[in-house]
Amino acid sequence: MLETITRFQIQLLANMKYAVIMAGGIGTRFWPVSRKEHPKQFLDIFGDGTLIQNTIARLQGLVPPERCLVVTHERYVGKTKKQLPAVPEENILAEPISRNTAPCIAYAATTLAKRDPDATMAVLPADHVIGNVARFHDTLDVAFDAAQERDALVTIGIDPTYPATGYGYIQYDGSGADPPALEAYPVRTFAEKPDQSTAERFIDAGDFLWNSGMFIWRADTILDQIETHLPGAHEAFAPVRAADGAADSETLTEAFRKSPRISIDYGVMEQADTVHVVPGTFDWNDVGDWRAVYDLSEKDEHGNVIEGEVIMQDSSRCYVQTEDRLVVLVGIHDKVVVDTGDAVLVCDRESAQQVKQVVEYLHAHQFEEYV
Repeated sequence: MLETITRFQIQLLANMKYAVIMAGGIGTRFWPVSRKEHPKQFLDIFGDGTLIQNTIARLQGLVPPERCLVVTHERYVGKTKKQLPAVPEENILAEPISRNTAPCIAYAATTLAKRDPDATMAVLPADHVIGNVARFHDTLDVAFDAAQERDALVTIGIDPTYPATGYGYIQYDGSGADPPALEAYPVRTFAEKPDQSTAERFIDAGDFLWNSGMFIWRADTILDQIETHLPGAHEAFAPVRAADGAADSETLTEAFRKSPRISIDYGVMEQADTVHVVPGTFDWNDVGDWRAVYDLSEKDEHGNVIEGEVIMQDSSRCYVQTEDRLVVLVGIHDKVVVDTGDAVLVCDRESAQQVKQVVEYLHAHQFEEYV
């Protein structure tokens, strides 16, 4: 009898686990391939499925598609349905306006709390690359348990392998073990993306993790924390909470319009008291720019990554992608070259993060056909 109850309880807890996939971004650092009408998360960058398809696929065995919700901009609903046929249509939540991650999460948590008052949700970006899936599942299991048992806000921190300046950092009260034990630790501080010397200091300290942007919490817990730390967002979504079932388009648009444009990191995580982190030791990359694609791709004997019809002469350590025409590089090193037919990007591999500024320039100077 005891064994039967235990199995029932385990199954009940498993049924309370949900995943919320954030898929509303444009991926401006992947211009000119990632555009407003076909952004990064819907691209098959590595030839093994699109990023959003892989995000759903790696959850299998932990969270089935029927308990996965995808929050995306309303212009991408059709693409999402086409790429994720196993996800029920009612689980694709359309954002009428992009207002950063706090309103996105408020919308998803409100939806889940109505459907299942005991729901615990893992909030995951749609565009990460993750290896060691079994270890990833183990990490999420520990985070789910901490969120359910402690009423905690839990994030996943990545055990750093080098002093990266492109990620934020999380300082935690850990055991000092290397690698850290797989458990939830109290968070001490969040740190912005550091300069090189600060990043090296973080690594030497031994109690810092990379901030992965993955979160786990009960739906009712994050809604309570939003009420406490982001009262404007809480008030904006009051009509959505009060709606019988799903809110209509007008109500939802007004909620997003009134909600502050802020990330959940700034709005809640850095303010709350009950924040924990589970160190992840699985392979992880947020695929933030073309340099990340280069790093993750197979290279030839000269360190080049070549996609399409390309001739390389006395050139090394380059990423070159072309769609419809021949591209020739002579005496070029450590560069990114991406040709989409209507636009060509050439940049130093170490400057790939600055591509976002190009898109901002295009917007500011009315080059909308290239965005």
